[in-house]
Amino acid sequence: MNFTRWSARLPGTQRRAAARSDRGSVPAARAEHPADEADDTAPTPAVEDIPVRGVLDRVPALVALVHGPDHRIAYVNDAYAEAFGPRPVGAPAHEALPELEELGLLPLLDQVLRSAKPRTVKSRKVPGGKSYTFTCTPLDTPDGGGVLVFAADVTDQAEAAERLRASERRHRETAVTLQRSLLPQELEGPDDLRIAATYQPGGTDAAVGGDWYDVITLGGGRTALVIGDVMGRGVRAAAVMGQLRTAVRAYARLDLPPHEVLQLLDGLAAEIDASQIATCVYAVHDPNEGRLTYASAGHLPILVRDEEGGLHRADEPTGPPLGTGGWMHTSGSLPFPPGATAVLYTDGLVERRDEDIDQGVAALEQALAGATGTPQVVCDRLIRTLGVTAEHDDDVAVLVLQHPKRTGVDAERFRGAALELLGGVEAAPRARAFASGVLASWRFPTELHDLGVLAASELVANSLQHGTPPMRLRLRRTDRRLIVEVTDGDDHLPRRRRAEPADEAGRGIAIVATIASAWGSRRTPGGGKAVWCEFALPRE
Repeated sequence: MNFTRWSARLPGTQRRAAARSDRGSVPAARAEHPADEADDTAPTPAVEDIPVRGVLDRVPALVALVHGPDHRIAYVNDAYAEAFGPRPVGAPAHEALPELEELGLLPLLDQVLRSAKPRTVKSRKVPGGKSYTFTCTPLDTPDGGGVLVFAADVTDQAEAAERLRASERRHRETAVTLQRSLLPQELEGPDDLRIAATYQPGGTDAAVGGDWYDVITLGGGRTALVIGDVMGRGVRAAAVMGQLRTAVRAYARLDLPPHEVLQLLDGLAAEIDASQIATCVYAVHDPNEGRLTYASAGHLPILVRDEEGGLHRADEPTGPPLGTGGWMHTSGSLPFPPGATAVLYTDGLVERRDEDIDQGVAALEQALAGATGTPQVVCDRLIRTLGVTAEHDDDVAVLVLQHPKRTGVDAERFRGAALELLGGVEAAPRARAFASGVLASWRFPTELHDLGVLAASELVANSLQHGTPPMRLRLRRTDRRLIVEVTDGDDHLPRRRRAEPADEAGRGIAIVATIASAWGSRRTPGGGKAVWCEFALPRE
């Protein structure tokens, strides 16, 4: 093949030739010679006069020239032949250039020939282990057009990029491992609630965040539900999340109202890292009241679907995120009767780049309205309906809880009874008689019956001596425990102390703590306190 004819049709050759005919030849660059051989009058060749093949033969990049609809080989340079071996001129590419077919470049040659537009494929690894970036450029030829294939060696860059990706993968795996290890490995199982939770890290292009959730049994039949999100990425966010989750569990043991727990967390978050802002919802479920009492620090609202399918959103009160300081949080409440389902979640479930977050919350409400089944089924359906996949661009944490409506034999295992006490000398005998009758009707064994009556008597006597009206005795049983609770109007919390032999009082709480599986006390929202104890039921 006459390569000079091809060189005359390379892009730009005709334009430069026409320009040269209009204004004369382009001034030649002066060649450098030793002083004793310099000849200022001898012109150097113009760029247009340099043979194209002479240039391409010496280019370190791989160059191949094909022509016609079946891409017959017109030329390969020395670098190409060294990389893949010599190629016969005139043979079609699908036979003589198997390396291009393995890389999937033959269809690209067709596209370039049809569209007359160049195409580039970045960093393709060839069988020998090297990586090349291929650029295919269309050429005008007398026999139907051709394509110039130019491949630059980018092996060093590709290996560096792969090392960087491997480092990022290791960093991400470390963060995910840390994140998952800091989340509950197994959820606590409250007697009165069914709970499921899920955590899904963002896709491989998203750094792991600080989403977390927790379920904490408070005693006396009450349960704390927590979900939060540290506004950061990577190991640091996961570490801050772990500290906040540990602090929440410690504060929960104090059995404080939700807004007081967030108040303590707010100060701690600022001490841990002032640059890391976190949102959080802390809610408490009390089966005796059938409500969720909650406080929110800049977090998204809790959603509740009742038994009839009605939806309720906890819009207020909401304070600023944790770590901002200077704000007094307040508690609110939502109805959560038997048959209801509630969802706590982080922003990764509802936030999308191309829409307002309120639209995402509305979509979640719609998905919750049609989600039925166990908490895990509901959780999976919400994740699927909201379009959360393995490539999602943010972390997602979801906590689903149900207050089951019990019927038949199951309802017999979950019962409660209460007695209002007006005070006076008759209050203690009335409390003992009430407790005895209720526990007998629940068919408890004699030993458990007697222990329950003794605990009720001691707690009522303590309330009569140290509390103020109104007073109430409340008994509750579940499938796993018996709970005895006394409330009164005084907010002074009792403590266990050692009574001296000569003391006539001070042994009530010590007796209760000795005979019961657990005991505790807390301040009630309207003022006053509640003192409770519980007994584990024998396994059937």
